[in-house]
Amino acid sequence: MSSLTTSGTDDRLELDLMIGGMTCASCAARVEKRLNGLDGVTATVNYATEKARVTFPADLPAARLVEQVKAAGYTAALPPPPTPVQPPDGANDRRGPVASAASDAASETSSVGGRDAADERTRALRDRLLVSAALSVPVIVLAMVPAWQFTYWQWLSLTLAGPVVVWGAWPFHRAAWANLRHGATTMDTLISMGTLAAFGWSLYALFLGDAGEPGMTHGFSLDVSRGAGTDSIYLEVAAGVTTFILAGRFFEARAKRRAGAALRALLDLGARDVSVLRDGRETRVAIGALAVSDLFVVRPGEKIATDGTVVEGVSAVDTSMLTGESVPVEVRPGDAVVGATLNAGGRLVVRAGLIGADTQLAQMARLVEEAQSGKAPVQRLADRVSGIFVPIVISLAVVTFGYWWGAGEGLTAAFTAAVAVLIVACPCALGLATPMALMVGTGRGAQLGILIKGPEVLESTRRVDTIVLDKTGTVTTGQMTLLDVAVAAGEDRAEVLRFAGAVEHASEHPIARAISRAAAGSLPSVAEFANLEGLGVRGVVEGRAVLVGRPRLLADWAQPLPAELARAAHSAEEAGRTAVAVAWDGRARGVLTVADALKPTSASAIGQLRGLGLHPMLLTGDNRTVARAVAAEVGIAPADVIADVLPADKIEVVRGLQAEGKVVAMVGDGVNDAAALAQADLGLAMGTGTDVAIEASDLTLVRGDLRSVADAIGLARRTLTTIRGNLFWAFAYNVAALPLAAAGLLNPMLAGAAMAFSSVFVVGNSLRLRRFAPRRGPDRPGLSG
Repeated sequence: MSSLTTSGTDDRLELDLMIGGMTCASCAARVEKRLNGLDGVTATVNYATEKARVTFPADLPAARLVEQVKAAGYTAALPPPPTPVQPPDGANDRRGPVASAASDAASETSSVGGRDAADERTRALRDRLLVSAALSVPVIVLAMVPAWQFTYWQWLSLTLAGPVVVWGAWPFHRAAWANLRHGATTMDTLISMGTLAAFGWSLYALFLGDAGEPGMTHGFSLDVSRGAGTDSIYLEVAAGVTTFILAGRFFEARAKRRAGAALRALLDLGARDVSVLRDGRETRVAIGALAVSDLFVVRPGEKIATDGTVVEGVSAVDTSMLTGESVPVEVRPGDAVVGATLNAGGRLVVRAGLIGADTQLAQMARLVEEAQSGKAPVQRLADRVSGIFVPIVISLAVVTFGYWWGAGEGLTAAFTAAVAVLIVACPCALGLATPMALMVGTGRGAQLGILIKGPEVLESTRRVDTIVLDKTGTVTTGQMTLLDVAVAAGEDRAEVLRFAGAVEHASEHPIARAISRAAAGSLPSVAEFANLEGLGVRGVVEGRAVLVGRPRLLADWAQPLPAELARAAHSAEEAGRTAVAVAWDGRARGVLTVADALKPTSASAIGQLRGLGLHPMLLTGDNRTVARAVAAEVGIAPADVIADVLPADKIEVVRGLQAEGKVVAMVGDGVNDAAALAQADLGLAMGTGTDVAIEASDLTLVRGDLRSVADAIGLARRTLTTIRGNLFWAFAYNVAALPLAAAGLLNPMLAGAAMAFSSVFVVGNSLRLRRFAPRRGPDRPGLSG
């Protein structure tokens, strides 16, 4: 997982460094630049996961990489070696697929940026935010409502704002100082200087100016004139900016904390223990004690412990969580089975073939981790602009001070003008721009059943041009459903379904459950029930010997289908559906058609996706006949159908499309989709699916309605547009006021009013997202295989 591996040739190695101390995307860029500065080193730093994937020459000590990161002002730690599980009986490596991978994952949590450390940082940030907000609200209210400005109110504001600026904003001050020592500026520099300038000037005005006089209030003169400004304080700016920025950092940290959840959820899928056959007796042991060539028992309803080969028993295995195949696979002695899949039928005895890191489950865990680590670092617009904006503002403040002092205006006027430049550049609205729009957008999304994981996601929605849809559970319901009942001449449809449902009710097979559910009602009891290997079932119902199963079963029992029923069975199979024949008393009575049903809103959803400028494609582990039948019903061209793909193939399909220059969104709901969801530029998981798919995605759709995909992309794009508008106006207000501040003409209250208005504008612009409404066209009911 996070250990050293060879890469390409024997003289190159690859590892994941855990990076600590990054506070914005520009930090990740700086670490990446430092690492890539070493000869022969290729590094990609992922700000979201706090990891650096590094490929380096074998003769370069790994400790040199850590030193290089520390030289940039951040912390780094090499991944510790996986903790070995002590095998019983002196065997070499008997770890199961979960134990092997879990020990690697567990070792990561002890390093910098591990899950426990991330949780602790998030809790600390939350506590800092709550305390700062509680102290800041009275300060802001007192400053903005003159009627409440009682005698000495300014000193109460100072008492409340002091801890916010010093303790609440300490992470920003610390980061700004660290960046300054390395000759860099980031958003933290702007926040730190702005809050300290506002607070420092307020202290000057209170202790050395007129602002500390009893009965002082903030006026509302809007004239532009030069003045000392020693009767104005900016405590609400200092406290408010700190609280707003802390809120944005908290929401960001909460999203980042879940970065490794996909991997943990995937590892949790495996069996925890297993019944091993030793000396002819079953012994329940932990999964880590299972060894290659061990025989183990899998009962109906249990997960298969690891990859292996069936040596005894016949059953149906539900592989949908790994392969996406909607119809359970019939297995018998000699067939291969995969760990973590579900035994839906009879008792099986399996010989363990692959364990540990070689199993499909462990390989998929690696695919998810690699796909997440390979994502490009997020470059926030505010951070990019601040890299230019901050040095300019600082330089302008210094020049302003020097000019007015040299012009003979006096130290007070020069200092006032210089501080005004810093105050007007203070990112009050900038602090609101992203978190406010994100909060409103995500809140509206939650009302619509759409969960957006963070601001990084929004940029991807703007660029996406191709959307890849998993079939099972996404376009279709993912559940076997009875679609049709064809009966022979003279037979009663209800009676055929009732007899079939009575016999199938005694079976655990998913197709049997679909038929028994459809029959419903009070079903007659069945006697002499028998499961006929891979063909169907039989039993006696109300004195009649009933056969239910494949058409071949009836032929074997000399009860072949008449011509009209044979045509119905053939039509069902041509459409990729399953035909189940029913017979009793020596004659075929009907054919039941069972398949994975198409969601009624899927066709409408495809139309909406096309309306957003997206090119839809269908990707599935199902066979080509089934896939093309589904595509035809929802309006996807046959050329855009990719079928018969394994989990590893799905991620390769996404990579192939990306290599062609396409920006790919992936929609899925199963474990088999997790790696592809992580690899895609935008991953969308149906909330009705597995936790692995949900955690690997960027957007989660709580409802199983495919139209939510179009809603999610539309809302995310609208939210991104709002954030960009907020950022533009936040900077525009500052830039427009900077010349006035530098000219010494900025009235303090005018600056405060402009700053307040910029914040009000940002809030109002963000609140418009609450009016976002999904588009709904007519639904077209459809059923498919």
